[in-house]
Order: sequence, then C-alpha cells, then structure tokens
Amino acid sequence: MKDTALVVIDILNTYEHEDADALVRSVRGTLPAVEQLIKRARDASVPVIYVNDNFGQWRSHHGELVEAALAGRHPELVESIVPDEDSLFVVKARHSIFYETPLNYLLGQLGVQHLVLCGQVTEQCILYSALDAHIRHFDVSIAPQTVAHIDPELADAALRMMETNMSTTLFQPDELAFDNTKA
Repeated sequence: MKDTALVVIDILNTYEHEDADALVRSVRGTLPAVEQLIKRARDASVPVIYVNDNFGQWRSHHGELVEAALAGRHPELVESIVPDEDSLFVVKARHSIFYETPLNYLLGQLGVQHLVLCGQVTEQCILYSALDAHIRHFDVSIAPQTVAHIDPELADAALRMMETNMSTTLFQPDELAFDNTKA
C-alpha cells in the first residue's frame, strides 16, 4: 500500500477511568496483534503516528504521557507498544484524532492518503476518527483484532458502520502488506 501511515490511537492509557476494567479485558486480547502491526509498519519504514489523549494534562508532552501510562494501573499493556524514536506523536483532547490537532497537516506533509487505524476505543475514538478520516478523503483500513472496546456489541456495530458507511476496509492483521515504495 503506497502512501500509508499506521495511526495508533489512545494506546497509552493509565486505565484509571470508569470503564477501565472492561477496556483492559479487551486490550489484553488485542495487544499481540497491535504489537505485530506496529512492528510490521516499522520494518517497512511506514510512518507510525501515535495520537493520544493528554489525560487532561495540558502542559504535558509525549514523554510525560508515556511515563504516566507506564506508571498507571496496567503498565504491562503499555510497555511493548511505546513509541520509539522514529515514531511521530500528536496529542489530542477529544475523541477524534483530527479534532483540533495538527494531524491533517502532518499527513499532508508526509503525502499520506491511506490510514491504518489501531488502538482504543472501537466504539468511540476509533469510530469518530474513521469518520473524520473519511470526510477528509483518506482511505481507511482497520483490523478488528487491533482495536479494543468497552462494549462488544457497540464495537461490532461501529465496525459495521465504518465498513458500510465510511468505506473502511476491514482486514486480517496478516493480510495487509505495508509497502510505501513509490512506483
């Protein structure tokens, strides 16, 4: 896939919120596929862009968000997927990766036209981000095994909506061939 970026959404989490227990159960199931997707993107030199909530800490930067997540209730869900030195990082305050962030500009600078989304939460931030990507004319792909949810029924409905209404491609994690070489 040419002009592709992997966008890792809200994966840095302290798990100190109301729905954390339900989310943790789902994250445990998705973590191996997320780890593999990140590794494959990095190995193919595909940009890996972390877009993460700021936990309401308006003076924080990505290093502090990583530290907060590692100091949270479930560091084992964070340790293997922290951004490396080549990863890009965008801080967000609300559900969509695009809302009031510089992500659209960054993607334009990188020449990205196709977004592979993974992370948390399927029926919230993933859904709203896929919608915002769709209305900005990005192609979007999601492996359901790489998105964690709070409510499994809402997550399934969100994935169906993304596929049907937003032309999102749903794929198996091993089906996607990352290839950003120019023809």
